[in-house]
Amino acid sequence: MHYAYPPLSPDRYLLADNNLMPNQNRKHTVIPGGDPAIEAIELPLLLDAMFRCYGYDFRDYAENSFKRRLAKAIRAEGATSLSAFQDLILHRPEAMLRFLDIVTVETTVMFRDPQLYRVLRELIVPELRLLGPLRVWHAGCSTGEEVYSMALLLHEAGLLERTRIYATDVSTQAIEKGKTAVFPLKHMREYTANYQQAGGQTAFSNYYTAKGDSIILRDALRRNIVWAEHNLVTDSSFNEFQVICCRNVLIYFNRSLQDRVHRLLYDSLAVGGLLALGRGETIRFTPCEDRYEGVDLETKLYRKVA
Repeated sequence: MHYAYPPLSPDRYLLADNNLMPNQNRKHTVIPGGDPAIEAIELPLLLDAMFRCYGYDFRDYAENSFKRRLAKAIRAEGATSLSAFQDLILHRPEAMLRFLDIVTVETTVMFRDPQLYRVLRELIVPELRLLGPLRVWHAGCSTGEEVYSMALLLHEAGLLERTRIYATDVSTQAIEKGKTAVFPLKHMREYTANYQQAGGQTAFSNYYTAKGDSIILRDALRRNIVWAEHNLVTDSSFNEFQVICCRNVLIYFNRSLQDRVHRLLYDSLAVGGLLALGRGETIRFTPCEDRYEGVDLETKLYRKVA
């Protein structure tokens, strides 16, 4: 039975593995100086409680990555044991929300890996011009920096007005932040350099207005974006897309979860559509490997051919 707590949505950027079992030996404890044998019992109980109460299933995720973030959350709450932290999680939904903020943190910047955007601009945009209405999915979009990068690229190509960009993430907080299109002014030098390396056609400052220590992107980049919660591990396909960007997400999943997500992405992509992965990710050794061809292997850009 689920308690009548605010609805939350499970999963996100965590290393996955089937090794969170109480009978295994632990080298590192979550609580400094804690008893590994006790924690080997308490940790599965905590994970089961999170799943049964809120629907977040961290039970198959890699221990090292998860325990580092869990330890940070426990320190932030001032808990002295996993059992004490579980008590907070079960009786204070706001503690669960704070925990999710920690475990779902993801670093992203505008025009991350500028070479990808240059390839898209030079090789893919001419193909997209030959198509009708376009749908682009940014899966695991975090706070939206790469979503707006794509919007800007399509704007400069004259394609944004006939494109609908779907920006999805498991984190409500990330989605809400992304909707604002507000980013720290201190990052603009980095973003400007990335934009220029990506083949930008004008001054990057033309696309935002500065206000105090922040900037807000122009409305032209925001109006064709649909923001929504979506869980890559548990949710299904919801449309067919010409371009899917799922970058620097799969590297945090184990093989079984990667295979599941690859099938989802494959099912969501039109034949001839493009899949963009992160530099540390690959289509090789996946169930869908023979259904793609490499467009640009350096930037991990693939085309669905079957």
